[in-house]
Amino acid sequence: MKLDSGQLPWESTLSNPPVYKTLDGDITCDCLIVGGGMGGAMTAYRLSLTGASAVLIDKRAVAGGSSHANTGLLQIANDKSLTACINTFGEANGVLFYKLCQEAMGKILELPSKLDMDPQIIPRSSLLYASTPEDVPMLRQEHGTLTAHGFDSEFWDTDKIGAHYSFSKPAALYSRGDAETNPFRTVHSLINKAHSGGVSIYEHTRARHYEYSADGVICYTDHGRIFAKNVIFAMGYETQEMKKDRGAELINTYAIKTRPLASMPKWHEQSLLWETARPYLYFRTTPDGCIIAGGKDEQLTDPDRREVRVLSQCQLLLKEVEALFPEIAGVEAEFSWGAVFGSTRDGLPYMGPHPDYPHCYFIEGYGGNGTVYSMIAADLLADTLAGRSRPELELFSLTRSAKPSPAPAVQPT
Repeated sequence: MKLDSGQLPWESTLSNPPVYKTLDGDITCDCLIVGGGMGGAMTAYRLSLTGASAVLIDKRAVAGGSSHANTGLLQIANDKSLTACINTFGEANGVLFYKLCQEAMGKILELPSKLDMDPQIIPRSSLLYASTPEDVPMLRQEHGTLTAHGFDSEFWDTDKIGAHYSFSKPAALYSRGDAETNPFRTVHSLINKAHSGGVSIYEHTRARHYEYSADGVICYTDHGRIFAKNVIFAMGYETQEMKKDRGAELINTYAIKTRPLASMPKWHEQSLLWETARPYLYFRTTPDGCIIAGGKDEQLTDPDRREVRVLSQCQLLLKEVEALFPEIAGVEAEFSWGAVFGSTRDGLPYMGPHPDYPHCYFIEGYGGNGTVYSMIAADLLADTLAGRSRPELELFSLTRSAKPSPAPAVQPT
């Protein structure tokens, strides 16, 4: 699967990234992680803290898949509001999902002090603004839901928004506790730390096929075999080509990174920005004084067509930036790209076991909060492999109903 098109910004931000050898021969391990993107990196790092015998492989170079196209917005809030989650899954499970995201964000914000390479994870606030006046009642309701359950939220009116930004909108929710990151550096930082903690890393090592037995799984690669007691598939959207019940709806999405600005526009705390419209636009800044904008989602087409669409869709994104911040009119995009993006029908990611794959677990962090989901999955699966029950996995079951109804609460441990 070709995951991205166009010019991607992140690789140039890390000179001489760590490189790892290709597997040549047979090895054994307690856990094999397949995939060297964000999900695999988070899991490898988490397992390295437990002392487990773990191996990570990727058919590309580390961070060479969807991590290249990740725009690096990390938030507690999700594409699916807390109010909507409660309506879909019941109050206890809806709140549990948001609490897991909040906990994961807290752990992500702690990473810079624990990693040897700077992942460029920077704390940020967020502003979710109403795209139209008709969305204001929904924002008021969401504000009430968030505050009732202990989440940080402030309701801002038109005047307050205009006092803090170059633009004004009918209303907005302002919140704290989020972050921005350089996803390429974050993946490399996590895998580098996992490697120094004892996890074996192999790049350019393709898993050809698997044999499942009562004792574990044998993974056959081009030049060797891996005998694993358990396997974690952290292959992102490429697991859609592996399972019959795919579960995700894939689309094309687009993003730009501007050239460095002479000065930042009126942008309160350089907060993360997004809107109530679906599909939505989103915006963030970077440490080198640029703006990243993303959105303009459209139906998934073949990669060649996406290549053609990158230019026109990214020109539209540039106009959206200028519309919000007129004082930087004429800003140019230095990088423009498109990528595969996936979401689930009910708005929750998938993670956990699957009945057709014994001794295996999946991480499918589909949705706009994939990095946060990866941290949740890494925690839940590391505990599961260590023998600790994590019933929260039921919330993210790969075999859950495609048409959920409010269910009995999952009791976290």
